[in-house]
Amino acid sequence: MTYAQAVKDAETFLLEHEITDASVDAWLLFSYVTQISRAMFLAERTRQMPKEQYQRYQELLEKRASHIPLQHLTGEQEFMGFPFWVNQHVLVPRQDTETLVETVLLAVSPGMRVLDLCTGSGCIAVSLAKLCPGLMVDAADISEEALAVAMENAGRLEADVAFWQGDLFDCHPVCRSMGAGREEGSEARERGLQAAAYDCIVSNPPYIRTAVIETLSDEVRLHEPYQALDGKEDGLYFYRKIISEARSYLKPGGFLFFEIGYDQGEAVKRLLEEEGYIRTEIRQDLAGLDRVVCGIYP
Repeated sequence: MTYAQAVKDAETFLLEHEITDASVDAWLLFSYVTQISRAMFLAERTRQMPKEQYQRYQELLEKRASHIPLQHLTGEQEFMGFPFWVNQHVLVPRQDTETLVETVLLAVSPGMRVLDLCTGSGCIAVSLAKLCPGLMVDAADISEEALAVAMENAGRLEADVAFWQGDLFDCHPVCRSMGAGREEGSEARERGLQAAAYDCIVSNPPYIRTAVIETLSDEVRLHEPYQALDGKEDGLYFYRKIISEARSYLKPGGFLFFEIGYDQGEAVKRLLEEEGYIRTEIRQDLAGLDRVVCGIYP
Protein backbone atom coordinates (compact mmCIF):
# COMPACT_ATOMS: atom_id res chain seq x y z
CA MET A 1 0.00 0.00 0.00
CA THR A 2 1.54 3.30 -1.07
CA TYR A 3 1.28 6.45 0.97
CA ALA A 4 -0.99 8.05 -1.65
CA GLN A 5 -3.34 5.07 -1.83
CA ALA A 6 -3.54 4.81 1.95
CA VAL A 7 -4.65 8.43 2.26
CA LYS A 8 -7.12 8.11 -0.62
CA ASP A 9 -8.68 4.98 0.89
CA ALA A 10 -8.84 6.67 4.28
CA GLU A 11 -10.73 9.63 2.87
CA THR A 12 -13.25 7.33 1.18
CA PHE A 13 -13.66 5.33 4.40
CA LEU A 14 -14.34 8.43 6.50
CA LEU A 15 -16.79 9.82 3.94
CA GLU A 16 -18.71 6.53 4.08
CA HIS A 17 -19.02 7.06 7.84
CA GLU A 18 -20.29 10.63 7.44
CA ILE A 19 -17.22 12.39 8.78
CA THR A 20 -17.65 15.98 7.65
CA ASP A 21 -13.99 16.86 7.16
CA ALA A 22 -12.99 13.45 5.81
CA SER A 23 -10.18 14.72 3.57
CA VAL A 24 -8.62 16.89 6.28
CA ASP A 25 -8.93 14.22 8.95
CA ALA A 26 -7.52 11.49 6.71
CA TRP A 27 -4.44 13.61 6.07
CA LEU A 28 -3.98 14.74 9.69
CA LEU A 29 -4.15 11.19 11.01
CA PHE A 30 -1.72 10.04 8.32
CA SER A 31 0.69 12.84 9.21
CA TYR A 32 0.30 12.05 12.92
CA VAL A 33 1.16 8.38 12.39
CA THR A 34 3.99 8.84 9.88
CA GLN A 35 5.34 12.26 10.97
CA ILE A 36 5.51 13.11 7.27
CA SER A 37 5.04 16.69 6.06
CA ARG A 38 3.01 17.70 3.02
CA ALA A 39 6.17 18.39 1.06
CA MET A 40 7.66 14.99 1.91
CA PHE A 41 4.39 13.28 1.07
CA LEU A 42 4.33 14.83 -2.39
CA ALA A 43 7.89 13.71 -2.97
CA GLU A 44 7.34 10.16 -1.68
CA ARG A 45 3.68 9.49 -2.43
CA THR A 46 4.50 6.23 -4.24
CA ARG A 47 6.56 4.89 -1.34
CA GLN A 48 5.21 1.77 0.38
CA MET A 49 3.74 2.47 3.82
CA PRO A 50 5.41 0.37 6.54
CA LYS A 51 3.11 -2.34 7.89
CA GLU A 52 3.21 -1.09 11.48
CA GLN A 53 2.30 2.42 10.43
CA TYR A 54 -0.50 1.19 8.21
CA GLN A 55 -1.99 -0.88 11.03
CA ARG A 56 -1.83 2.07 13.43
CA TYR A 57 -3.40 4.31 10.80
CA GLN A 58 -6.29 1.87 10.34
CA GLU A 59 -6.86 1.71 14.10
CA LEU A 60 -7.15 5.49 14.33
CA LEU A 61 -9.40 5.66 11.26
CA GLU A 62 -11.78 3.15 12.85
CA LYS A 63 -11.96 5.32 15.97
CA ARG A 64 -12.51 8.48 13.94
CA ALA A 65 -15.25 6.72 11.98
CA SER A 66 -17.04 6.17 15.30
CA HIS A 67 -16.99 9.99 15.70
CA ILE A 68 -14.34 10.18 18.37
CA PRO A 69 -12.96 13.72 17.90
CA LEU A 70 -9.76 13.94 15.90
CA GLN A 71 -8.10 15.90 18.73
CA HIS A 72 -8.78 13.07 21.18
CA LEU A 73 -6.91 10.73 18.84
CA THR A 74 -3.91 12.97 18.31
CA GLY A 75 -4.07 14.48 21.82
CA GLU A 76 -3.50 18.00 20.58
CA GLN A 77 -5.26 21.14 19.37
CA GLU A 78 -3.61 24.40 18.37
CA PHE A 79 -4.98 27.54 20.03
CA MET A 80 -3.56 31.06 19.76
CA GLY A 81 -0.50 29.52 18.11
CA PHE A 82 0.22 27.13 21.00
CA PRO A 83 -0.19 23.32 21.04
CA PHE A 84 -2.63 22.29 23.78
CA TRP A 85 -2.97 18.75 25.06
CA VAL A 86 -6.62 17.64 25.21
CA ASN A 87 -8.59 14.55 26.14
CA GLN A 88 -12.15 13.50 26.94
CA HIS A 89 -12.19 15.53 30.17
CA VAL A 90 -12.09 18.95 28.48
CA LEU A 91 -13.73 20.76 25.61
CA VAL A 92 -11.55 20.90 22.53
CA PRO A 93 -10.41 24.56 22.19
CA ARG A 94 -12.25 26.30 19.37
CA GLN A 95 -11.07 29.06 17.09
CA ASP A 96 -14.13 31.06 18.20
CA THR A 97 -12.62 31.32 21.68
CA GLU A 98 -9.54 33.04 20.26
CA THR A 99 -11.81 36.08 19.83
CA LEU A 100 -12.31 36.11 23.60
CA VAL A 101 -8.57 35.96 24.30
CA GLU A 102 -7.81 38.66 21.73
CA THR A 103 -10.45 40.93 23.27
CA VAL A 104 -9.10 40.43 26.79
CA LEU A 105 -5.56 41.19 25.62
CA LEU A 106 -6.72 44.64 24.54
CA ALA A 107 -7.77 45.43 28.11
CA VAL A 108 -5.02 43.94 30.29
CA SER A 109 -1.39 44.80 30.93
CA PRO A 110 1.52 43.40 32.95
CA GLY A 111 0.95 43.58 36.69
CA MET A 112 -2.80 43.12 36.44
CA ARG A 113 -4.46 40.13 38.08
CA VAL A 114 -6.83 37.97 36.00
CA LEU A 115 -9.11 35.08 36.91
CA ASP A 116 -10.26 32.53 34.32
CA LEU A 117 -13.38 30.66 35.46
CA CYS A 118 -14.36 27.28 33.93
CA THR A 119 -10.81 27.01 32.59
CA GLY A 120 -11.15 23.50 31.11
CA SER A 121 -7.98 22.77 29.11
CA GLY A 122 -6.49 26.04 30.38
CA CYS A 123 -6.30 27.43 26.86
CA ILE A 124 -7.54 30.90 27.86
CA ALA A 125 -5.47 31.27 31.04
CA VAL A 126 -2.28 29.84 29.53
CA SER A 127 -2.59 31.93 26.37
CA LEU A 128 -3.08 35.11 28.38
CA ALA A 129 -0.05 34.33 30.54
CA LYS A 130 2.10 33.59 27.49
CA LEU A 131 0.98 36.55 25.40
CA CYS A 132 1.07 39.13 28.20
CA PRO A 133 4.18 38.39 30.30
CA GLY A 134 3.85 39.83 33.79
CA LEU A 135 0.11 39.25 33.95
CA MET A 136 -0.88 37.43 37.16
CA VAL A 137 -3.24 34.67 36.06
CA ASP A 138 -5.39 32.42 38.24
CA ALA A 139 -7.68 29.74 36.80
CA ALA A 140 -10.46 27.67 38.34
CA ASP A 141 -12.60 24.70 37.38
CA ILE A 142 -14.94 22.35 39.22
CA SER A 143 -13.45 19.28 37.52
CA GLU A 144 -10.28 17.70 38.93
CA GLU A 145 -9.73 15.90 35.63
CA ALA A 146 -9.96 19.13 33.66
CA LEU A 147 -7.56 20.86 36.03
CA ALA A 148 -5.05 18.06 35.56
CA VAL A 149 -5.14 18.77 31.81
CA ALA A 150 -4.87 22.53 32.35
CA MET A 151 -1.91 22.16 34.70
CA GLU A 152 -0.19 19.84 32.24
CA ASN A 153 -0.63 22.45 29.51
CA ALA A 154 0.74 25.21 31.73
CA GLY A 155 3.74 23.04 32.52
CA ARG A 156 4.40 22.07 28.92
CA LEU A 157 4.14 25.67 27.74
CA GLU A 158 5.98 27.09 30.76
CA ALA A 159 3.12 29.43 31.61
CA ASP A 160 2.86 31.10 35.02
CA VAL A 161 -0.68 30.22 36.07
CA ALA A 162 -2.08 29.27 39.49
CA PHE A 163 -4.93 26.76 39.51
CA TRP A 164 -7.85 26.36 41.92
CA GLN A 165 -10.59 23.77 42.17
CA GLY A 166 -14.18 24.66 42.93
CA ASP A 167 -17.61 25.65 41.69
CA LEU A 168 -16.96 29.09 40.19
CA PHE A 169 -15.85 31.38 43.05
CA ASP A 170 -16.31 28.69 45.68
CA CYS A 171 -12.85 27.31 45.10
CA HIS A 172 -9.63 26.44 46.88
CA PRO A 173 -6.03 26.07 45.65
CA VAL A 174 -5.04 22.72 44.18
CA CYS A 175 -1.65 23.82 43.03
CA ARG A 176 0.76 26.67 43.53
CA SER A 177 2.00 28.68 40.59
CA MET A 178 3.57 26.67 37.82
CA GLY A 179 6.25 29.35 37.48
CA ALA A 180 9.03 30.58 39.73
CA GLY A 181 7.86 34.16 39.98
CA ARG A 182 4.81 33.59 42.22
CA GLU A 183 5.89 33.07 45.83
CA GLU A 184 2.60 33.53 47.72
CA GLY A 185 1.68 30.72 50.10
CA SER A 186 -1.70 29.02 49.88
CA GLU A 187 -3.12 30.89 52.90
CA ALA A 188 -2.23 34.22 51.36
CA ARG A 189 -3.72 33.13 48.05
CA GLU A 190 -6.96 32.15 49.82
CA ARG A 191 -7.16 35.56 51.48
CA GLY A 192 -6.45 37.20 48.12
CA LEU A 193 -9.24 35.26 46.44
CA GLN A 194 -11.72 36.50 49.01
CA ALA A 195 -10.72 40.13 48.45
CA ALA A 196 -11.96 42.25 45.55
CA ALA A 197 -8.59 41.78 43.93
CA TYR A 198 -9.08 41.06 40.25
CA ASP A 199 -8.60 43.57 37.47
CA CYS A 200 -10.28 41.19 35.05
CA ILE A 201 -12.44 38.06 35.20
CA VAL A 202 -12.89 36.02 32.05
CA SER A 203 -15.01 32.94 31.42
CA ASN A 204 -16.15 30.61 28.68
CA PRO A 205 -18.83 28.90 30.78
CA PRO A 206 -21.22 26.12 29.79
CA TYR A 207 -23.86 27.86 27.66
CA ILE A 208 -25.70 25.26 25.59
CA ARG A 209 -29.38 24.94 26.49
CA THR A 210 -30.01 21.50 27.98
CA ALA A 211 -32.62 20.60 25.37
CA VAL A 212 -30.20 21.44 22.54
CA ILE A 213 -27.36 19.17 23.66
CA GLU A 214 -29.01 16.07 22.17
CA THR A 215 -29.02 17.77 18.75
CA LEU A 216 -25.26 18.39 18.69
CA SER A 217 -22.84 16.34 16.60
CA ASP A 218 -21.78 12.94 17.91
CA GLU A 219 -18.25 14.29 18.39
CA VAL A 220 -19.55 16.84 20.89
CA ARG A 221 -22.60 15.08 22.35
CA LEU A 222 -20.93 11.73 22.99
CA HIS A 223 -17.29 12.59 23.56
CA GLU A 224 -16.98 16.01 25.20
CA PRO A 225 -17.80 16.50 28.90
CA TYR A 226 -21.52 17.14 29.43
CA GLN A 227 -20.76 19.29 32.45
CA ALA A 228 -18.79 21.69 30.25
CA LEU A 229 -21.69 22.03 27.79
CA ASP A 230 -24.84 22.29 29.88
CA GLY A 231 -25.92 25.88 30.53
CA LYS A 232 -29.21 24.66 32.04
CA GLU A 233 -32.71 25.36 30.70
CA ASP A 234 -32.09 28.67 28.92
CA GLY A 235 -28.31 28.46 28.61
CA LEU A 236 -27.83 31.53 30.82
CA TYR A 237 -27.47 29.93 34.27
CA PHE A 238 -23.73 30.45 34.62
CA TYR A 239 -23.81 33.98 33.22
CA ARG A 240 -26.34 35.02 35.89
CA LYS A 241 -24.30 33.42 38.66
CA ILE A 242 -20.93 34.80 37.57
CA ILE A 243 -22.26 38.29 36.87
CA SER A 244 -23.86 38.46 40.32
CA GLU A 245 -20.94 37.02 42.28
CA ALA A 246 -18.10 38.67 40.33
CA ARG A 247 -18.87 42.02 41.96
CA SER A 248 -17.31 40.71 45.18
CA TYR A 249 -14.05 39.82 43.42
CA LEU A 250 -13.51 42.64 40.92
CA LYS A 251 -11.70 45.86 41.65
CA PRO A 252 -13.68 49.02 40.88
CA GLY A 253 -13.29 49.53 37.16
CA GLY A 254 -12.53 45.84 36.67
CA PHE A 255 -13.49 44.01 33.47
CA LEU A 256 -15.78 41.02 33.06
CA PHE A 257 -15.50 39.11 29.77
CA PHE A 258 -17.59 36.19 28.49
CA GLU A 259 -17.69 33.96 25.49
CA ILE A 260 -21.30 33.47 24.42
CA GLY A 261 -23.36 31.47 21.98
CA TYR A 262 -24.10 33.25 18.71
CA ASP A 263 -27.69 34.07 19.81
CA GLN A 264 -26.99 35.09 23.42
CA GLY A 265 -25.33 38.48 23.02
CA GLU A 266 -28.24 40.75 23.85
CA ALA A 267 -29.43 38.56 26.72
CA VAL A 268 -26.02 38.48 28.44
CA LYS A 269 -25.48 42.19 27.80
CA ARG A 270 -28.83 42.88 29.49
CA LEU A 271 -27.86 40.72 32.49
CA LEU A 272 -24.68 42.76 32.91
CA GLU A 273 -26.55 46.04 32.76
CA GLU A 274 -29.18 44.87 35.24
CA GLU A 275 -26.39 44.17 37.74
CA GLY A 276 -24.93 47.65 37.25
CA TYR A 277 -22.06 46.95 34.87
CA ILE A 278 -21.27 49.82 32.53
CA ARG A 279 -19.78 50.22 29.03
CA THR A 280 -21.19 46.85 28.05
CA GLU A 281 -20.31 45.68 24.58
CA ILE A 282 -20.87 42.77 22.19
CA ARG A 283 -18.06 41.72 19.86
CA GLN A 284 -18.17 39.44 16.85
CA ASP A 285 -15.92 36.57 15.78
CA LEU A 286 -14.31 36.17 12.36
CA ALA A 287 -17.56 34.76 10.99
CA GLY A 288 -19.40 37.91 12.02
CA LEU A 289 -21.35 36.16 14.80
CA ASP A 290 -21.77 37.54 18.31
CA ARG A 291 -19.07 35.83 20.37
CA VAL A 292 -17.91 38.04 23.27
CA VAL A 293 -19.80 40.19 25.76
CA CYS A 294 -17.96 42.43 28.20
CA GLY A 295 -18.66 45.06 30.81
CA ILE A 296 -16.95 47.10 33.53
CA TYR A 297 -17.77 46.99 37.23
CA PRO A 298 -18.14 50.65 38.24
